[in-house]
Parts: sequence; C-alpha cells; structure tokens
Amino acid sequence: MSAKANSLKEEGNRYFQDGEYRTAEMLYGKAIQQDSQNPKLFTNRAMTRLRLQSWEPCIDDCLRSIELDKSTNMKGYYYLAQAQLALHHPNEAFHSAMTAYHECLKTNSSSTRNVSQLVLQAKKERWEAKERERIRRRSALLQELEEELQRKQRLELRRVGTMCEGREETSDAREERLEVESTWRKKIEELRSVFAIADEGLKEREVPDYLIDNISFSIMHDPVVTKNGRSYERSTILEHLRRSPTDPLTRDPLTIADLRPNLALKEACAEFLDRNGWAVDY
Repeated sequence: MSAKANSLKEEGNRYFQDGEYRTAEMLYGKAIQQDSQNPKLFTNRAMTRLRLQSWEPCIDDCLRSIELDKSTNMKGYYYLAQAQLALHHPNEAFHSAMTAYHECLKTNSSSTRNVSQLVLQAKKERWEAKERERIRRRSALLQELEEELQRKQRLELRRVGTMCEGREETSDAREERLEVESTWRKKIEELRSVFAIADEGLKEREVPDYLIDNISFSIMHDPVVTKNGRSYERSTILEHLRRSPTDPLTRDPLTIADLRPNLALKEACAEFLDRNGWAVDY
C-alpha cells in the first residue's frame, strides 16, 4: 500500500472509531483512488457502508474486494452476507456467511462466534422465506378446495330447488335443503380442520436436548465431538479453548487437535433447522 493510501486509511479509521461514518467513507474512497488494487481498502469502506445502511454500495465493495483476494477474504464475505440479509436475499447471504465461516476456521479467527451467529441468522431467514411461500400456497390451495366444495353444494341445492320449482317449498324439500346445507358446511369445516392440524404438525416448538450446545445453550449448526464423546458447537468450544485448554464440563485436558466433526449430528441439526427456522432464537 502506498504511503498516501495508508495515511488516508488511518485517518478514515479514526473517523470510523468516532462514529463519523460519512467522513470515513470519503477518506477510504480517496485511499482507493491511490491504491485501487488493495482489497482491504474495499472491505474498510464496505464496513463503513454497513453502518450507513448503504447496502448495495457495500455489496459492490465486498465483491470488488473478493475479486482482488478470493483466498483469505473472510471480512469481504462477512460484510457481504450482512448486506445481503439486509436486502432480504437469505440464500445468497447463507452462502456468503458459510464461506466466511470456513475462512475463520482456517485461521482460528476470534470472529468465528460472530460469523457462526450470522450463519444461523441466514438459515433462519431462509426458513422464514420458505414458510411465507408455504403459507401463501396453503392459503391458495385451501381457497381453491373450499370453492370446489361450495360449487358442489350449489349444484345439489339447485337439484333440490328444481323439485318444487314454481310451487311453495314443501316441508320435505325444506328438510332436504337444510340437510344439504348442513352436510356441505360440515365438509368445509372438516377441510379447514385438516389444514389447521397440518399446520400444527409442521411447528415443533421444542429443540431436542442433543441438538443444544452445552456452552451457549443454543442449537448447533457445526458440532464437533471431543475424545470423551461430548459434542459442542465448533465456534463456542474454540472460543473456550482459547481461554482454557480443558473440557468445559468435565475439566479434563482438551486441545483443538482433540476435536472431530460430528457429521451425523450436523446432519440432524441441519434437517431440524430446515423445518424449524424459529429454533435459531431458541
């Protein structure tokens, strides 16, 4: 980085720390003019634009930074995921957040926990988007089926009505008409009940204990297992091991090298979250 670009970056950092984000954005922009091939300058400005809620310019900066440095650009993907979530693009945000997460793991970054939370947030918003679509389709299907039942009801009532056309309705005809109305009303109520029961079946509101991390007490998404067979969320156990090289429950000696991916549990967590995105906030 040129001396001029570095000076502008440092000045931008000071304004950023003081909360003067517009000025910081301007200074980072001037630094980029001095050195347009430095990916860190673009991530600095992207971070500022996140604070300013300038989502699309932030995405532009992140993509340019990633283009310049694809291999180790955790911050570029991390900021990109946040901006994509803000614009309600949860699928893209999830992939960006996962890329940032894997970069954190490669470097044993202290940001792993924050990035892990962003992954879960993207998963939750993906589920919410699917749930909104399911409810929309469910409502359309229920309406279509109700209209079909009502159409059949009208046909049967018309048949009953033709029996006394031009004459006063007899007691037998009236009784049959009321019976037809009652029968079809019950069918419509039963249809609505079936849909309501199906909705309840899709909403488990308890997270099984084996999916819960024993450090953060949140649902796991990337569990690892220790040599003693205990499973933890990767980001939380890594954070713990930075402070103390012991198992947080048994206090037995434990190092990062002792951790192994728990693939079966990871699959179970992913399947549960796909069906129950609310569990992110459990």
